[in-house]
Amino acid sequence: MTTTKVALSIRQEVPAAAKKEVARHRSKSLSAFVSDALDEKLTRAELESFLDEMDALHGKPGKAAEAWAKRALRPTRAYWM
Repeated sequence: MTTTKVALSIRQEVPAAAKKEVARHRSKSLSAFVSDALDEKLTRAELESFLDEMDALHGKPGKAAEAWAKRALRPTRAYWM
């Protein structure tokens, strides 16, 4: 994988919190943590665009479809045991 170095200006508390996550071994490095966060944000934006296109083609889901999705996506207790 090719990488590139960038300079960013972010709120002071953000890198401190990210470094704590790295110290807890939730990421390999601060760079990996930031890269993963940006990738997740871009993936969500891509999904949102896709869903907007679906809404434009087929209309927004009705209340019945939303209720079905909430039931279908709700984790069951047995799943987590």
